[in-house]
Amino acid sequence: MSDSKNNFSYTYSAKQQEEIKNIRKKYLPKEEDKMEQLRKLDQNAAKPGKIVSLTLGIVGTLTLGVGMCCTMVWADKLFIPGIVIGVIGIAAVLAAYPVYTHITKKQREKIAPEILRLTEELMK
Repeated sequence: MSDSKNNFSYTYSAKQQEEIKNIRKKYLPKEEDKMEQLRKLDQNAAKPGKIVSLTLGIVGTLTLGVGMCCTMVWADKLFIPGIVIGVIGIAAVLAAYPVYTHITKKQREKIAPEILRLTEELMK
């Protein structure tokens, strides 16, 4: 005789438990660990320099193109101004990398105390 009141059934699925944990993680408040904070700070140090240098490089390249266009297409009227415009474009492209390094260096100096504090905590 089997009594249905005394039966116990248990099913375990590792996939299901993992899915439950992943869904639960989405709704829990975000807690940043110190290593994650350190990575974000390090990435954010270079971001302003990248933006400025990319913008400068793109504008310089376009300016160089306009200068080249002036010297080749309208050579009879705009040859000399085209050369000047092209040289300005070249100067902007050449300045992009030094601008990037300067801005990134300043940003790193600014966040250095926080980076050092976090690394001290992580090394202990």
